[in-house]
Amino acid sequence: MAEPQYADPLLENRREEDAGAVFVLESKGQWWHAGFHLTTAIVGPTILTLPYAFRGLGWGLGFFCLTVMGVVTFYSYYLMSKVLDYCEKAGRRHIRFRELAADVLGSGWMFYLVIFIQTAINTGVGIGAILLAGECLKIMYSDLYPNGSLKLYEFIAVVTVVMIVLSQLPTFHSLRHINLVSLFLSLGYTFLVVGACIYAGSSENAPPRDYSLESSESARVFSAFTSISIIAAIFGNGILPEIHATLAPPATGKMVKGLLMCYTVIFLTFYSAAVSGYWVFGNEASSNILKSLMPDDGPSLAPTWVLGLAVIFILLQLFAIGLVYSQVAYEIMEKRTADVKQGMFSRRNLIPRLFLRTTYVIFCGFFAAMLPFFGDINSVVGAIGFIPLDFILPMLLYNMTYKPSRSSFTYWINMSIIVVFTGAGLIGSFASVRKLVLDAYKFKLFSDDVVD
Repeated sequence: MAEPQYADPLLENRREEDAGAVFVLESKGQWWHAGFHLTTAIVGPTILTLPYAFRGLGWGLGFFCLTVMGVVTFYSYYLMSKVLDYCEKAGRRHIRFRELAADVLGSGWMFYLVIFIQTAINTGVGIGAILLAGECLKIMYSDLYPNGSLKLYEFIAVVTVVMIVLSQLPTFHSLRHINLVSLFLSLGYTFLVVGACIYAGSSENAPPRDYSLESSESARVFSAFTSISIIAAIFGNGILPEIHATLAPPATGKMVKGLLMCYTVIFLTFYSAAVSGYWVFGNEASSNILKSLMPDDGPSLAPTWVLGLAVIFILLQLFAIGLVYSQVAYEIMEKRTADVKQGMFSRRNLIPRLFLRTTYVIFCGFFAAMLPFFGDINSVVGAIGFIPLDFILPMLLYNMTYKPSRSSFTYWINMSIIVVFTGAGLIGSFASVRKLVLDAYKFKLFSDDVVD
């Protein structure tokens, strides 16, 4: 196998002077810690959007796309772990996605493209986590005080303050216990919501079920690609090399075990949430199935205590998700501002960390309050962000690193995935932006409702 090109100026390889590497991405974890991080990065409340994605695809295509995305992403992450292991054995352990892409592809522009895409993903997820957490608080408040005067942006402000406090945890590795709890929370609220859907669908007040798609062919096509983008975003994890960085060296083989843990949880949660929600609400499923279970114009369709407990679990997990995806932003900031020669908790490093992380969280909170477009933003982030990083680059990196024969099955599978998902990403981007524009009439700055 030929050695990958080594773009030394872009690899930031002076790790002993790199505070982002030494502090934020310290390498102390075991494979199960990586499993906790991966699960938190992938299995979140966005799975409650799956019935909404199915309404643009129908039963057959919905199952097909969900399964294909699952298989392809597992394969993609497996290939990336192989590339990371290969580079580590060659004496070049990569702890950042941008470093890996620049090394293997030998390209300066790829280094900056990955930074741009990761920043868009991480900021989008950060905004979405704060927005959904604020919505969870508002749901609980509205249930207790139906005529209460507090608005969505006020709950977003409360969530932002909590996130500011939690953001001061200094390293990715320090989140391992939080992410273990996050794993159990994801299982908990999924099964509560599935139970609520079964209860709602079996009750006398079960909503009428209609699984028909859009009436016009063009609308069906756009809806389908928007749904594909949403599913891609739900499976997306644009920070696998950074999670790999948290593993204590040698890291070879450990990420695969973490992936197996993560995808076991994915199998249990994704299919059950998608099937139960779409079964009950069909093409009336909202972008958050909890909103369908708790309609504004009538009583809840399932026991209040079940839905309330699910909302609490979701709220708690959203803090963990926001923390995980903010780590790339923190390591970028602290690489430039922290002094590795002084202690992690020295005044020299503590004050800039407090200021910069607080500013970043406030920025995310402000945009969450100002632009409550969850469903549409989710699909745009999937098409523009997650598809390139999770469905295209890993295949390219593997082919460039291991150089399989052009007549081999592996080479053509990888190239086929690259071509198919490049096309899906381009069409999905157009379809997602189109839907965002069509929904613009619903938009109000600092709206009190999350727009589907």
